[in-house]
Amino acid sequence: MPARPDTPAPTPGPLISGTYRVGPRFVTYRENGTNDWVLVCNLSGHARFGHIGGDLLTGPGDMILLKPHTRHDYGTAPGQSHWEPLWAHFLPRPAWLEWLDWPEVAPGILRLHLPKGVAKTAIIARFQYMLQVGMGGDRVRRELAMNALEEIILRCDRFNPGGENSLLDTRIRVAVDFLNTNFAEPLSVALIARRCGLSPSRFARLFKAQTGETPQRYLETQRLNRARQLLEFTQAPIRQIAGEVGFENPFYFTLRFKRQHGASPRAWRRQIAPRRAP
Repeated sequence: MPARPDTPAPTPGPLISGTYRVGPRFVTYRENGTNDWVLVCNLSGHARFGHIGGDLLTGPGDMILLKPHTRHDYGTAPGQSHWEPLWAHFLPRPAWLEWLDWPEVAPGILRLHLPKGVAKTAIIARFQYMLQVGMGGDRVRRELAMNALEEIILRCDRFNPGGENSLLDTRIRVAVDFLNTNFAEPLSVALIARRCGLSPSRFARLFKAQTGETPQRYLETQRLNRARQLLEFTQAPIRQIAGEVGFENPFYFTLRFKRQHGASPRAWRRQIAPRRAP
């Protein structure tokens, strides 16, 4: 039986990425894989990844990593009309290797699954940004693309069963992402609980058990940390900063800021002024 011909591989480099939407007969085969890693994000449709023990079938939300020199034998899954992946061939920075220790479901094939939600949407958005900036004309486009890939890998780590972030309940991760993004808005426990599909009492108990803080305390911490940054790096009036981070009453803001940081907002700004002086 004649040897199966290899599919041409992308030109070697620190990062080559792309996307496509292919039909039912699409297949890629490289007997000895490539010298780099391959990351595949399944946007839509279903794919098949062949290995010595059979086939791994993947669907939307699946993230696949192929280690260097792992045989590439993948394509649209049997009986499926199409497959739409985002993909990247890359050489990882040394610090990334511990974050790439995903569950190995077949020799050289690693997989994570991204559940629906804000975190999955953010990962896909960064992947699409990586593709966009990599094809642009910016002088530092390669660095920007590599930074985006690093963020993708870091965000994926929270879904790794072996990672520290995996200890958080999925619903609490949704809440944390929502709080980090919307801390300046008028938020209530009931509103956040609805985002997670929990009753307010159940959400409050689970949040405290998972993070060690009440939702209200976590929210206040995010607001006060952002206020500290604005005090250090802008000249905005304190009353304005209080409003921008979600405090309607500037006097209450001053009280809470002093309790957390040990100085009033005005005193804090005076303390860091000498460090900013040329």
